[in-house]
Amino acid sequence: MALEKLKQRRWLRLALYGVALGAASYGLYVLVMRFHLPAQEHAATVYLTVFGVTLVSCAGLFIPVYIHIIIIFTAAKLMAQVSPWGPVLVALAATTGGALGEITGYYAGYLGKRIAHVENMPGYQRLVGWMKRHGMLAIFLMSLQPILPFDVAGLVAGAARMPLWKFLLPCWGGRFPKYLAAAYLGTAVLNILHLPF
Repeated sequence: MALEKLKQRRWLRLALYGVALGAASYGLYVLVMRFHLPAQEHAATVYLTVFGVTLVSCAGLFIPVYIHIIIIFTAAKLMAQVSPWGPVLVALAATTGGALGEITGYYAGYLGKRIAHVENMPGYQRLVGWMKRHGMLAIFLMSLQPILPFDVAGLVAGAARMPLWKFLLPCWGGRFPKYLAAAYLGTAVLNILHLPF
């Protein structure tokens, strides 16, 4: 009974979080459009901002920081006005920043137990076994999904002394479709919510 209530609250919290992300993204877009900032002249700044914010958001260990999703939504909408490839370039910048940000988890695992004590986490041993069996595929799948914390995969990959390129390549590959979907979803949502000003 208590478990069912917890699951219901989790879904409600997730739904409210989605609505809040959408509202914040739309608000940021409206703010930029109010000041009539020409997106074409500031394209490099937009891509650099997406890269930097995603890098910092993904660098935190076990701290869920999803502000980069708002930035991806808004930047994709702005860059879609400049070029049809705008959302793809936003996703590329976010993917590169996100993959590089995950190096913190990898090195925390690489440097050992002095930094991160994760052995007592539920499911840790199962994840370790899965990652030992599947290696890069496990990193790719963990990076592709948006719900489970990817930091655990980084810690395990570092602790297993997986070569950095074998960690970064599938991490990048898993994040790109996720961020590309976010960019196009953000553009579509902001197009639907378009209000005349």
